[in-house]
Amino acid sequence: MATTAPAPATAPEAGRRSPSSSRSRRTHRRDRPRRSLLLTVLMAVVLVYALVPLVWLVVNATKTQSDLFTSFGLWFSGDVNLLDNVSRTLTYDDGVFGRWFANTLLYVVAGAGGATALAVLGGYGLAKFDFPGKRGVFAVVIGAVAVPGTALAVPTFLMFSQLGITNTPLSVIIPSLISPFGLYLMWTFASEAIPTELMEAARVDGAGELRTFVQVCLPLLAPGIVTVLLFTVVATWNNYFLPLIMLRDPDWYPLTLGLNAWNAQAATAGGEAIFDLVITGSLLTIVPLVAAFLLLQRFWQSGLAAGGVKE
Repeated sequence: MATTAPAPATAPEAGRRSPSSSRSRRTHRRDRPRRSLLLTVLMAVVLVYALVPLVWLVVNATKTQSDLFTSFGLWFSGDVNLLDNVSRTLTYDDGVFGRWFANTLLYVVAGAGGATALAVLGGYGLAKFDFPGKRGVFAVVIGAVAVPGTALAVPTFLMFSQLGITNTPLSVIIPSLISPFGLYLMWTFASEAIPTELMEAARVDGAGELRTFVQVCLPLLAPGIVTVLLFTVVATWNNYFLPLIMLRDPDWYPLTLGLNAWNAQAATAGGEAIFDLVITGSLLTIVPLVAAFLLLQRFWQSGLAAGGVKE
């Protein structure tokens, strides 16, 4: 049986577009991210600003003392002496760099770890429980976030000197236990991450408050905990001013004070200039922080983004 071919579309019909295809094209254009040349240039400038000091540190950690002053700062010299510099850094002055590294770990574990634990407990309590004076506590926390730590260092020193605990690890650990920003971050994170209905269901099933917190709420707080931990670790690891006014014994120095003492040797009478060891020690100092951020990247990114979008 013969069939007839469809009639060709007329010119007006061929040029007419269906509404559904037009909507799909508009939706596709809206879904495509916009490209901004200005933002791309600004991002490139920020990237260069952040990476150039790190590149300078890595490059110059491979040079000898003399090559530091005779070669270009952002490129390698003839010989690569990184392993020799690392070995000399770890063994110089009877291996005092290892002592400073151990002191820094002590301050981080006790100070930053304790600050994170207190922030988690305080933030959870403020987010999920109501009590008289809660608004006042909120105002105090926000006010404490705005106060720089250096403003409290001298009053803290005067108080600790009356207690007789200056020049001891406690004078560095105790102030590090307080993290208003970590408390505020955990407060906001717990408010969004823990459904109240889930806590009520656990209580109905017979779980006490401690069991509800440990088995139900704590796993949900993991991204926020890691985020607060990283912030407090970085703040304690890089802390300079507080140990500077609290500690006099070099055996209790953290890495920041120890490397500064090495750097100041060249300005003292008869002192030895060891700038190559200072640079290599600075590189070794940042390696644990970089490793921590890379290993815990997915946790702290999700912790920072929590609460930014509400469903």
